[in-house]
Amino acid sequence: METPGEFFRNAPHPFAMLPYGIVRYHGAPADLRDIPLSTVMHVRAFLPPDPKVSSVPVLQKGNPDRPAENHVMLLEDEPSFCLREGMVWKLKEVEVQANQGLIAATREPKAGGDGKANVEKLTFNAATRFWRGRECLSLDDLITEGVWPANGKKSLDGQAVLLGLTWEPTPNGVFLRYHVSDIWLDDAALQRATKNQTEAHKALIRSRWMPAWVDAVEYGKFGRAKVTATLFGGMDNSLYADFKAGSSAQMNSVENTLKHTHGDYSPAHMASGGAILDVTRLPGDAPLGSSGIQIRFETDQIIEGIRPGRVVRVRPTSWPLVNLSREEYLRESLEERFPSPDIFPKY
Repeated sequence: METPGEFFRNAPHPFAMLPYGIVRYHGAPADLRDIPLSTVMHVRAFLPPDPKVSSVPVLQKGNPDRPAENHVMLLEDEPSFCLREGMVWKLKEVEVQANQGLIAATREPKAGGDGKANVEKLTFNAATRFWRGRECLSLDDLITEGVWPANGKKSLDGQAVLLGLTWEPTPNGVFLRYHVSDIWLDDAALQRATKNQTEAHKALIRSRWMPAWVDAVEYGKFGRAKVTATLFGGMDNSLYADFKAGSSAQMNSVENTLKHTHGDYSPAHMASGGAILDVTRLPGDAPLGSSGIQIRFETDQIIEGIRPGRVVRVRPTSWPLVNLSREEYLRESLEERFPSPDIFPKY
């Protein structure tokens, strides 16, 4: 749980999401924009292809607490991590003083630990949310029910919960202590949070299109081509189900940031239109970042950005067609991707 100097002496650690990297929040697919600032996240990352041309600075000091792996494949919050690993937090004791306090808890396997887990001291306050079934409770509600004391300590007997962790400034010179933003008291409560986040992400992908990796292009005459592409992983199954053989679709080029190019009017303005010829599932387990679902798409006017090894976004025409705000697309300008100081006004 702790890293020396965390939150206090360490400078920010820049990172880049790989285009096929997966973000998970509340046990559901997510986008970086869904993650509140100060949320504690678990990371699986890799070294950049070449530190000299890395899109973010690479630390060269050799500090094991500041790893050089800064290209992220998996980014997930505490509930998502616990669900994937089969873990829960077991609450040992709570101490309340003036609507805030400390929780003593251990993170252990849900099936039962060996009793050797470290006890963590976590802060909470009146803004901490307690989720129970379909209810969102406050600290005052638990005190009124007699579940938690108004002041003083109370044993919680190893109550199994899931926690949302953030960082908050801590008094008395303590810098290595996490804060509890949310406590899910039962499975039903977290299932609702997961469903809500899943629906938010489904709406996002349907409006921004499904990202995919171009495996191959068979060129025909006069701009006609057949494109084989593998859809990225980590999405809700209902999104993949919308890709059906024989249905019409659009494919547009994007940068590795997943921003659309040629998008002054809408992502569809310069996209290649056509039909999905086949949808197949590749054999074996799909690697992290891949759905294992491959489509063949035929168009009569292929655009420049759709080439093997490039990233694209694909939209079944059953999805809504919307315009995007200016900061969500590019005009294929190198200066726009990597702006110089000239963008700042002179006073």
